[in-house]
Amino acid sequence: MTQVHQFDVVVVGGGGAGLMAGLNASKTAKTAVISKLYPIRSHTGAAQGGIGAALGNYEEDHPEWHAFDTVKGSDYLGDQDAIEFMCSEAVQTVYDLEHMGLPFSRTPDGRIAQRPFGGHTNNVTGKAVRRSCYAADRTGHMILQTVFQQCIKNNILFYDEYQVMDLLITNGAVAGVVAVELATGELHVFHCKAVIFATGGHGRMWEITSNAYAYTGDGAAITMRRGLPLEDMEFFQFHPTGIYKLGILITEAVRGEGGVLINNNGERFMERYAPHIKDLSSRDVISRAMYLEIREGRGINGSNYLMLDIRPETVNKYAELDGRLRPDGTPYRVTAHEILSKIPDITDFSRTYLGVDPVKAPMPVQPTAHYAMGGIPTN
Repeated sequence: MTQVHQFDVVVVGGGGAGLMAGLNASKTAKTAVISKLYPIRSHTGAAQGGIGAALGNYEEDHPEWHAFDTVKGSDYLGDQDAIEFMCSEAVQTVYDLEHMGLPFSRTPDGRIAQRPFGGHTNNVTGKAVRRSCYAADRTGHMILQTVFQQCIKNNILFYDEYQVMDLLITNGAVAGVVAVELATGELHVFHCKAVIFATGGHGRMWEITSNAYAYTGDGAAITMRRGLPLEDMEFFQFHPTGIYKLGILITEAVRGEGGVLINNNGERFMERYAPHIKDLSSRDVISRAMYLEIREGRGINGSNYLMLDIRPETVNKYAELDGRLRPDGTPYRVTAHEILSKIPDITDFSRTYLGVDPVKAPMPVQPTAHYAMGGIPTN
């Protein structure tokens, strides 16, 4: 027997975007979130290393610099109005998450800690800037936990492990969705005034991907079948450091903390491709550089992977060569304990999946399909 439900707003997808959409909608409307996963198992949990926001907690930074870096990182193809809005709103969004209870890592004086991330620069000097706000190396997981609890507080109804099959369209307007309860096969009809799709990407189309098996482009497929447009589907972000063969993400924070990429000749090859910010270049630049290194025979033992080295002796060697300083002006030097405390999850991943202790040996990595840049057009 088909069950029928009535809401003002139905959000399809229980990741970071879906939960935030549901949370804001629930302030003025009766809201449901439908997800084929338990919300805190969504792919937002793979966003490990931090959130870009120009707080300037360590050094001078501005939303305008953040916006320029984002436009440049898109090869000037990004919607510049949307980018400007996102970067200007990022600061308040991070503070909002902090006020919700997100346990950010902290500076010694109690402010939100920030680390360098790929493509984040001081637009005057061209040097890397600390812009990524983080909670160790599990920032996305903490976002999910925090926002999910706020949604529960706001009495949002969750339909977990429900697969949305189609949109309901009445007189040319969306009027709800049809979903199947995965445990029973029972159909559920959701009538509503507005549907928000936040269904994630389609990374499982690639052989090597950071995406879980659930990321099969369901929302995009439903949209296209209904004759609605999709845009920018040709763009897909490849993260440069996925675990060799598995694609599981090794966060950019490893390089933010001083890790470097090494080829079969023992060279820090990013010096050739991006002499100023090297291993903190944007993801597309590093992924292409890795492809070229492998194609030209400099993969490890002639294979299709390279090494990511976060051993203290390696970090300290290149930090000295780069003249890298800590925020207090002292030389940047790290210990194994400091590295392990800042990337605990990555340490576990490396030991579990690679059998490698990252403070004792380099980790084999290769680019991994990470983020779908295209989807349903928005204004």
